[in-house]
Amino acid sequence: MSGKTIFITGASAGFGEACARIFANGGNRLILTARRIDPLLKLQEELAAGAEVHIIPLDVRDREAVQGAVEHLPQRFREIDILINNAGLALGLEPSHQVDLDDWDTMVDTNIKGLMYCTRFVLPGMVARNCGHIINISSTASDWPYPGGNVYGGTKAFVTQFSRNLRSDLLGTRVRVSCIQPGMAETEFSKVRFKGNEEKAAGVYQGTEPLTAEDIAETVRWITSQPPHVNVNTLELMSIHQSWGPFAIHREAK
Repeated sequence: MSGKTIFITGASAGFGEACARIFANGGNRLILTARRIDPLLKLQEELAAGAEVHIIPLDVRDREAVQGAVEHLPQRFREIDILINNAGLALGLEPSHQVDLDDWDTMVDTNIKGLMYCTRFVLPGMVARNCGHIINISSTASDWPYPGGNVYGGTKAFVTQFSRNLRSDLLGTRVRVSCIQPGMAETEFSKVRFKGNEEKAAGVYQGTEPLTAEDIAETVRWITSQPPHVNVNTLELMSIHQSWGPFAIHREAK
């Protein structure tokens, strides 16, 4: 792939950073956004040899900021070919009756509203040009529940269903929509979930070989490299060390 304009949210680390690196060649133009400016500046410097890189400090939860970021892009970056909606997070593993409501709000505002805002402001240009590709990063948690997954799983279920509904809305256009559902992957994800507790975060991956950010970036690259008439609707991937559990049954003592 070459000569494309690619908008990546949550590009300061993890899947977003890996996607930026994998597309940083062939004369692509990268629009990289994240809340943290320092990692973006470092990434821009590293990738400048292979791609034009425009960085935007952006909190996707801020609707007006997202609109302004899209509407005020430099001329060469305005025709977005690929939107990678990657910004998202999980917070905590407490059961629903003990959770911090602020954590729920943050997950809803980021994983749902942020993705909605970015899609809404980028999509009209794609439809007008009758080309483009939206990649939404969901999770296996969208389909498979686990204790403590509560609102995080709910937000990712939204991402999966929203992606399907986008495809329905865009029928008759050449705009593609794909949803990727990664399983356990070792990035900053667990450090964020456990609010910087590295011991807890490391325990998630202990004794396993989880997916990597590069695995997901390579998946994104493959999806976007398919012929224009091919739409990968939904793709779920897990480490070989992960699978589904049996039904949970609570048996009361008599």
